[in-house]
Amino acid sequence: MSATTTPPRPSRRGSLRAALLPLLCAVGLLTATAAPATGAQPGSPDAAGQSGSVVRTDHGLVRGVSHGSYTTFDGIPYAAPPTGPLRWRAPAPAAPWPGVREATAPAQRCVQMPAPNAPGVVGSEDCLYLNVTTPTAKPRGKKRPVLVWMHGGAFLGGSGGDYSTERLAVRGDTVVVTVNYRLGIFGYFGHPGLGSAPPFGLADQQAALRWVRANAERFGGDPGSVTLFGESAGALSICAHLTSPTAAGLFQRAVLQSGSCLMSFPRGALGPGTPEYKPFASQSDVQASGADAARQLGCAEGGDEALACLRGQSTDRLATAQLMQSFNRPAYGNPLLPVAPDQALASGRFHRVPVIQGTNHDEMRMFVGLTLGVFPIRTEDDYRARLTDAFGPAAPAVEAQYPAADHPTPALAWAAVLTDRSLTCTTLAASRAIAARAPGLPLYGYEFNDQDAPVLAGLPPNPGFPYGAAHGFEMPFLFSSFPTERPLTDAQRALSDRMVDYWTNFARTGNPNTPDAPRWPLLRPASPLAPQTVQSLAPGPGAIHPVDAASAHHCSFWDRLPQ
Repeated sequence: MSATTTPPRPSRRGSLRAALLPLLCAVGLLTATAAPATGAQPGSPDAAGQSGSVVRTDHGLVRGVSHGSYTTFDGIPYAAPPTGPLRWRAPAPAAPWPGVREATAPAQRCVQMPAPNAPGVVGSEDCLYLNVTTPTAKPRGKKRPVLVWMHGGAFLGGSGGDYSTERLAVRGDTVVVTVNYRLGIFGYFGHPGLGSAPPFGLADQQAALRWVRANAERFGGDPGSVTLFGESAGALSICAHLTSPTAAGLFQRAVLQSGSCLMSFPRGALGPGTPEYKPFASQSDVQASGADAARQLGCAEGGDEALACLRGQSTDRLATAQLMQSFNRPAYGNPLLPVAPDQALASGRFHRVPVIQGTNHDEMRMFVGLTLGVFPIRTEDDYRARLTDAFGPAAPAVEAQYPAADHPTPALAWAAVLTDRSLTCTTLAASRAIAARAPGLPLYGYEFNDQDAPVLAGLPPNPGFPYGAAHGFEMPFLFSSFPTERPLTDAQRALSDRMVDYWTNFARTGNPNTPDAPRWPLLRPASPLAPQTVQSLAPGPGAIHPVDAASAHHCSFWDRLPQ
């Protein structure tokens, strides 16, 4: 079919997902576009920087940019461009280059979910690059621990170049790597002709981790001390790698922020009638969606012919909202993810590495706040209708646990229900699953709870609906580049310093505690009824302290309620 052919109509499966995923994408993009990458090709000069040092990687020399206390090396290829015949194939090795490659600006972001009314495709399929930040000063030890960041964005948006990591590098004396990986249909497509191909975006991430193992020492890092960390879809990626046989030995510690192997959303969570959401899908379901997409694109020939036709489609033709939304759930039932991550966790099939898992106190206020203009929740009847949509016959029991009168508004009551059901309690349940199978494993939990955290730029104001500590609101406390409605206060900057210290000490030792910080206890969730103590992170004197998150978020109720 030519590029001028009428675009494919959404299938029934695609239509169902289309009702849910624009909001997920909007949420992901809000938390993953902190400082948009310049879009410059690797090698373009950075006028603000000065000439930096030259490092020999395993593929050639790269020249970074000195920023005084730290040096950045941006736009380093870790795999070959996944274009043409390499589209929908596992990442291939990058080609070596002669001379010195200028690593002075991030590469283009991977093709993104298109914004409404966007004039064209955002990003490029030639996008498998990473960025390295390292302190200029000599290391305090022989080698620095390495932190590898996987960005969020609902597997539809975001870029490693969006995150300024200098505070983690300089204050924490670490080497920090941020990664681009394929998104949407380019990263999570399946088709019967592809057989048991892995989720390509996750395969990209593992290729980046192999690059880190081969090159970390060249940047002053310790390839045997790699901490994988990420938020939202980035945390879900780490869940996948924790349960992936092909990730064995690629990282030694993990931090999952606002996403776990058990995360899910009930029906109606993102608007009346929207379907239930689970972040991983079976290989057969993804292949069926791929066969539907192939027919819509006029590529219904069998096997290799269909794949050749699909690989011949233009980027523009594939990067539509409907097609991108149809493929943003990594598939299990393949060598990278043999079984669903929640089942792998429950059966003990995960890597024994120290883990931090945490959530924000008001996670779902971001999701709800984005939809109030379209789906207002003004009255108790509105609230009750949403409960009935989500929980059916169990709605009265949920309402008894969360009466609207106990909250400032019905909308805030609904956000509390979703926060507890979808993120806080599922994360604690994931920690219990880890502890049950690996009782001696260092395991820590946190809850970010700054009720006056700066609101991320782009969120709509909703009178009477404060965002509190919503999804993604901890990001400006770790990365300096996030656009917010206002800068951090002095107390919030002190909290930011403490969080950077906790994160980087965990990367160094597998234990977040430092001598001058409030003690962060191990999380030892022996049973659903036992206290589940996590570290509450908030600004001000005494505001960093352990709390029983399970009790505060009604988790014993959710553990008993059939899902």
